[in-house]
Amino acid sequence: MRPHDNRAWFLIAPACLLLALVGGLPLLAVVNYGFHDIFTLSDVHWVGVQWFADILGSDRFLASLGRSLLFSALALAIQVPLGIAVALLLMGCGRHAVWGLMLVALPLVVPWNMIPMLWLGLVQPQTGLIGPGLAALGFDWKFTGWHSWALILTMDTWHWLGLVVVLAYAGLSAIPPAFRQAAAIDGASRWSVFRHIELPRLGGALAIVFLLRFVDSFMIYTEAFAINAGGPQDATRFLSIELGEEIKGFSYGQAAARATLYFLIVLAVVWAFVAATRRREA
Repeated sequence: MRPHDNRAWFLIAPACLLLALVGGLPLLAVVNYGFHDIFTLSDVHWVGVQWFADILGSDRFLASLGRSLLFSALALAIQVPLGIAVALLLMGCGRHAVWGLMLVALPLVVPWNMIPMLWLGLVQPQTGLIGPGLAALGFDWKFTGWHSWALILTMDTWHWLGLVVVLAYAGLSAIPPAFRQAAAIDGASRWSVFRHIELPRLGGALAIVFLLRFVDSFMIYTEAFAINAGGPQDATRFLSIELGEEIKGFSYGQAAARATLYFLIVLAVVWAFVAATRRREA
């Protein structure tokens, strides 16, 4: 039996070293700042876990955490089924599907800071393309909480649906034609084909989709801040909004502690997701 050869690690060692420098060192610095009260770089005072205790004991933090988790859950519940449905429609377009993929993927190249500007221009009551119609229906994202949520969710779906469609289409395209041919011979319905053939084969692609979209939606900031800056009445005050306010208010120690907790939450969810995926594969 040949011994296991680990020399391949030398090929990725430079990338690992670069990742440690650009990612690991700044992360350690942020964690360290979370244990200090920072006025200036030369005026730093040790406070231990005070910032962490204050944040975790705050009802405001728990409320913001709940909003962030709810937003991620709604984003996944809307975008994943819709993306799979669009991918299935494109599968029936044959060679012309590439044009549909290019169209749904186009919003992915739009800069993040441009997206809220585009949508605010669309929904302006006086000058927006769809603003007057929405205003006639009573839509007011400035002073109605669930209207703000609907606008942010719609904007986020428009931006990221292409990612779900592309990955789902790739997973569907990888299914051997013999599977569908056998199902057609057996007289299986369209729902049976999707449930027993296509959906199980989409497991790997959907795992990536769930992971990427959870992390992205959980960290949403630019879109939510530009729409209503956490309002109305803190209805869209997510964790990222609070973190941004503390950074702008020069509360670097407390902001570092909040960022560390933010990172630990995301890390815990990713770890649970990976563990569940491996358990399912086993």
